[in-house]
Amino acid sequence: MVSKRGTGPTTLRNTSGKPLISEKAERFTESVIRDMTRQAQLYGAINLAQGFPDFPAPPEIKRAAQQAIAADINQYAITWGAQSLRHAIAAKIRKWQGVEIDPETEITVCCGSTEAMIASLLAITNAGDEIVVFEPFYENYGPDAILSGARPRFVTLHPPAAPQGEWGFDERELRSAFGPRTKAIILNTPNNPTGKVFTRAELEFIRDQCVESGALAITDEIYEHILYDSARHISIASLDGMRERTITINGMSKTYSVTGWRIGWAVATPVLTSAIRKVHDFLTVGAPAPLQEAGATALSLPDSYYERLAQGYRARRDRLLPALRQSGFKTFVPRGAYYIMTDISQFGFSDDVSFAHHLVKEIGVASVPGSSFYSRPQLGARQVRFAFCKTDATLDEAARRLLRLRKS
Repeated sequence: MVSKRGTGPTTLRNTSGKPLISEKAERFTESVIRDMTRQAQLYGAINLAQGFPDFPAPPEIKRAAQQAIAADINQYAITWGAQSLRHAIAAKIRKWQGVEIDPETEITVCCGSTEAMIASLLAITNAGDEIVVFEPFYENYGPDAILSGARPRFVTLHPPAAPQGEWGFDERELRSAFGPRTKAIILNTPNNPTGKVFTRAELEFIRDQCVESGALAITDEIYEHILYDSARHISIASLDGMRERTITINGMSKTYSVTGWRIGWAVATPVLTSAIRKVHDFLTVGAPAPLQEAGATALSLPDSYYERLAQGYRARRDRLLPALRQSGFKTFVPRGAYYIMTDISQFGFSDDVSFAHHLVKEIGVASVPGSSFYSRPQLGARQVRFAFCKTDATLDEAARRLLRLRKS
């Protein structure tokens, strides 16, 4: 994730000797996840690194997109989102979280939740502000904070001692991370990469820190419907005192298996939304118009769709977990999202990066080195992450290949 500043002889400079590459861009690397996808393609490996399904999206959503294109909904949508989609988002939030949202003044549709996050950070931060981030974190959050001019303050999620245990944080460490410069905390629940689902008690503790310090919560809820073992997703915006100080980010990618459509949104109070919309307008102008219309159809699917979604992913989780254990991994059982974090200590490799490279080249399975999810790489040097949003055939073939680890 974090790289050394470019000060070598190959650094591009202008005639005055000043570097042509920005200091911000020198402070982080390219995406490790996307790089592992390229390596999977290069070596013909099964891609359990990047979190995209290798099975079809729901047919009714695809038909809605096709119909929208045929109906010539192919020009700019309203910058902050098609009215049909914004009303569908508001209705869905009301139904699932009990929070009333004004679709005209409190929703900004973006090019995926990735853009929604950076647009939100750019809208609220100034140079010198601090953003609290739990680690391990989805790898975009650190660079997003840097690009927005903020300083990330990392708080560690500690792995459980037992496979069925919960990842947890030290309340004292989190409390001390909030200070006079804190502008916001980024919260991802269900969490990528750990699969942690934050409990009500944990969210209330985070709420108390936000209220006491005057900070915002930027909450990424992209995996809200992918839950296991009776886990329940609670949006922090639904807690007392947080409706006015939360930016809720979500999107279509994970719930509807359309990661390439790039339809996401940010939900916030009118004052915050106004700022987010201005940034969004000059970042991307708007998200794809016909896919927004299809999004309105997706968000109107019956409850049974979400039940089947969770059941299907639980079956995939429970298919890959024993295969990883049989291959020699120590696994941490996720309660949400579709990733499994593992401990690789028993394989005898010096670090996670060399192990991941061995895995993709010699075993034929792509994973993500755990260090890419931490500000301090040593915290993840004995971890790798696998994605299980794949067909049974893909998971079974990955399991067959992973068994080679025991022989090697």
